[in-house]
Amino acid sequence: MNPNQPSSGTTPPAASAPPSGRAARGSARAALIAAAHQTVRKQGYAATTVDQICAAAGVTKGAFFHHFASKEALAVAAAEAWTERARPMFEMPPHTRLDDPLERLLGHIDFRFAMLDGPVEEFTCFVGTMVQEAFATSDAIRLACEASINAYCNALTPDIEAAMARHGTPEGVTALGLAQHIQSVLQGSFILAKTTNDPAIARESVTHLKRYVRMLFGRRDAA
Repeated sequence: MNPNQPSSGTTPPAASAPPSGRAARGSARAALIAAAHQTVRKQGYAATTVDQICAAAGVTKGAFFHHFASKEALAVAAAEAWTERARPMFEMPPHTRLDDPLERLLGHIDFRFAMLDGPVEEFTCFVGTMVQEAFATSDAIRLACEASINAYCNALTPDIEAAMARHGTPEGVTALGLAQHIQSVLQGSFILAKTTNDPAIARESVTHLKRYVRMLFGRRDAA
């Protein structure tokens, strides 16, 4: 999931190292995954070293290799954890309880819009960032990122299918295809935000996305 960026107050916060700077016993694996999410989103996968991840997690390098055979192995585990971190986006927000599936879909887009605030690295997507660098050099990472992004699309698909059943199916549109388009716009908005180091351009892109979905289902009133 993309989540794409699951860091709002409705999602589980990333684990952080205790004040001592050393991860509590038994929490080293979770701390390393959280540190990977934080560090890779800020500076990219290739530029992130095991030493930097260990420092951010507050664990020793020995503890790192106790849990992960390599940086690549951590990246795969972190992609899987990213999917789980994003899951509450489809369960907790108020819009998920709306009766009309189209309003639930539009509410989800509003929810993603609201997340586009603060430093860019805090709302961009971990798997989207990582796969751009590693897709040609690590099949394991590419596949883990593909699974996470597909999980997001698959989670959106039921509401889109229900919206089509209630409001009609737009010509040439499939539920999965629209879910993938929503994911594409979100990922593209993150890239645009990185070019300006400002969320404003991403928010404008997501506003256009909501307008498009409304028009697709014949809702031509203001977004």
